[in-house]
Amino acid sequence: MKMTGGVGVLIVLAVVLLGGDPGALLQLTESAPMETQSPRAPAGAPPAEDDEAQFISSMLASTEDVWKELFAQAGVTYRDPRLVLFSDAVNSACGFNTSATGPFYCPPDQQIYIDLSFFRELSRMGGPGDFARAYVLGHEVGHHIQQLTGISDNIRREQQAAGRGAAANQLQVRMELQADCLAGVWAHHANRTRQILQPGDVEEGLAAAEAIGDDRLMRNAGRNVSPESFTHGTSQQRRDWLERGLRSGDPDQCDTYGG
Repeated sequence: MKMTGGVGVLIVLAVVLLGGDPGALLQLTESAPMETQSPRAPAGAPPAEDDEAQFISSMLASTEDVWKELFAQAGVTYRDPRLVLFSDAVNSACGFNTSATGPFYCPPDQQIYIDLSFFRELSRMGGPGDFARAYVLGHEVGHHIQQLTGISDNIRREQQAAGRGAAANQLQVRMELQADCLAGVWAHHANRTRQILQPGDVEEGLAAAEAIGDDRLMRNAGRNVSPESFTHGTSQQRRDWLERGLRSGDPDQCDTYGG
């Protein structure tokens, strides 16, 4: 397993393929504390009575353990994202968002925003279970990895150069599929060290990835499937890239830009 090369390939993607600066990675500071916001508890900790909040907090801690190790083996310091739990709507450095946005990562403040009601909707759409929720969090952490390595900033520059339309959407699809793969990489290593996966968990995660594929969401909304407007990838693509990360545990396998 090429763990050192694993983080290294993300740096190479930023530097060689997209023109990033690896020197900036060496300036990453120590991790910031987790922050949560919810009307059911003071900011600073998940509500003690909320099992979902406690579960997500536990999974976030697991992602920190895994990515700190992988980054350290590449000689780079990993900086933890912050977690913000909210209900209905939230202000962030990315603007005002409602629950309809779904979970999202905001690069300017390096925070992950989750309204826990999303997981009930995900279950209704065909993605129930603990690992389905863990996959969603792992995907958002994958975007944090892309931010730390410079990939996301460079993709946005490429999108601006491409203008609006299918070309820009295709770049977004590749970034989202890479985040799916990185979620699988985390789960692989977390299971190796903490045995977080129980029988049936992997299928729950793969089902969740399929449930939120662009083609399925369009069909469920009564719309024609329009590949040129995809932003996250098809159900099959999302399943395949998550499974690739899960099976390999190797970020080198998450090069969605090379194929």
